[in-house]
Amino acid sequence: MSERAGIRGVIFDYYGTLVRMIPPWPPSHGAIFARRGLAEQGARWGDQWSAGPRDGEEHTEHSVSEAAYTAWERGRLRRRAHACGVPEDRLDDLVAELDQAMKAVHLALFDDALEVLAALRERGLRVAVCSNWFWDLDRSVERVGLGGLLDVAVSSARAGARKPHPLPYRMVLDGCGLRPDEALFVGDVWVPDVVGPLAAGMRAVHLWRPDRAVDGVAPPLPPGAARIAGLRELMGLLGWRASAGASS
Repeated sequence: MSERAGIRGVIFDYYGTLVRMIPPWPPSHGAIFARRGLAEQGARWGDQWSAGPRDGEEHTEHSVSEAAYTAWERGRLRRRAHACGVPEDRLDDLVAELDQAMKAVHLALFDDALEVLAALRERGLRVAVCSNWFWDLDRSVERVGLGGLLDVAVSSARAGARKPHPLPYRMVLDGCGLRPDEALFVGDVWVPDVVGPLAAGMRAVHLWRPDRAVDGVAPPLPPGAARIAGLRELMGLLGWRASAGASS
């Protein structure tokens, strides 16, 4: 992938690729259970981030509106909490707080995000985000300062499925007016951001930051994929210098 042949747009994952979490951290689910005198049930609950939909899960019937999707999210939490032994008369308040806690994340851009997105836009490429995220992805990208640099922002909540299901990729490609072979997908999580885009016909770039939150060894690269340690390296992959003012 040493040249930009045929690439008309770059699609980015959101969390871990363009933005990171910063303090104050959201309250842990265990702390919420314990404060409500439900420590035993909280121990059964487990990891709070495992409470959402699974990667690849389709939920189109619940993605018809924000209200319908939020009801589905809270319904999942309610059933799980009930299975952990939370009494029926204590479920609603607990679930409301758990749902709020999962979404109470404070985000900041990685240092290279604005520069690289601006450079891509300056060179006439379509720029988009496709993320396994809540309904409010459009509002979130505005809050962090990316709104003016994106042509399309697609969340799994609105797409009706989570990456690597084909639906989010299809929606973002359609929104950008791109064929799969004209798009490059950039992200930090292997299956949703590399394996899934490749299966959808795109080329893929695996972002493997030195300060990444994901441990382990980077998987071997399949055909059609490349790996970078920061977003500025993306410009070199496309045959350009990193600065936005550089000539193509």
